[in-house]
Amino acid sequence: MIYLAQLRMQLERSFSPLACDCTVTGDSSLTVKLYDPASGQVDLVVSGLNVTNLRSQDAVNALIEELRYELESNNLRELGPL
Repeated sequence: MIYLAQLRMQLERSFSPLACDCTVTGDSSLTVKLYDPASGQVDLVVSGLNVTNLRSQDAVNALIEELRYELESNNLRELGPL
């Protein structure tokens, strides 16, 4: 399993200039929060991720792609109907 600090660093590199908080609960579920470090505005929070599934770099890359998709979807919803 990848260490939480390494995961956070990879997420911040992937979503720069956003900052990232990663927390693990007692049941080994991961919460990822991406936010603007200057304003504190939260752009995305995803909870309930199974930390044991993040055992390989491929799994982390897949998580990053899923988070990108969610972040883009959130931004499109903020724009309203096209």
